[in-house]
Amino acid sequence: MGAKLIRVAVVDDQILVRSAVAELVAHEPGLTVVGQAGNGVEALQLAKETGPDVILMDIRMPLMDGIQATSAIFREPALIESRVIILTTFEEDEYVAQALRAGASGFLGKGSDASTLMSAIRTVHQGESLLSPKATSALIKRWISPAPHDGTLHEKLQTLTAREREVLALVARGLGNGEIARFLHISPHTAKTHVARVMSKLGAHDRAQLVIVAYETGLLRPQIE
Repeated sequence: MGAKLIRVAVVDDQILVRSAVAELVAHEPGLTVVGQAGNGVEALQLAKETGPDVILMDIRMPLMDGIQATSAIFREPALIESRVIILTTFEEDEYVAQALRAGASGFLGKGSDASTLMSAIRTVHQGESLLSPKATSALIKRWISPAPHDGTLHEKLQTLTAREREVLALVARGLGNGEIARFLHISPHTAKTHVARVMSKLGAHDRAQLVIVAYETGLLRPQIE
């Protein structure tokens, strides 16, 4: 039996754009398109109906934009395993931190070539963030500001051990597992285990989400350069 196909949904209000993207994905070995949507409302309904592994999500759309749709999708318990890649243009970079906060696993420029897009889909499907830890950290420092919340994040932060908080801070500073292991004088396997436990306790989808939590809770603060 062959490997399971990665099921992809394509969301963009420009029909020519989403049709072209869907065509590329449909012809890629190991990938299949489960549907297309032209706005956030349709995206949420499509996600509920098909349970895609990866959703390629535009930001600027009518009725419900991509950030609102991403947030709505991750409020659905049945869709918690889905992954969202935000498709963006350079002019929309200021929205990326909001998208990551909403639950997206990363972002990709609309001008990216086909091989980059396919690689991105496979990367997030494997549970990794599309942005490297360092790139995510740099992005957050540039755009994010502490967001008002109901205290749930702080409550979750209290469930972390002192070592796990240390690991969270190191992830948010852009360190990979190997670098964390060297910094803390532990094995790479132990570092990976700590990161996994932190993600589980905080309900994070990937490392990008850990960066968001670290800055939103004030564990780390953006520095103006």
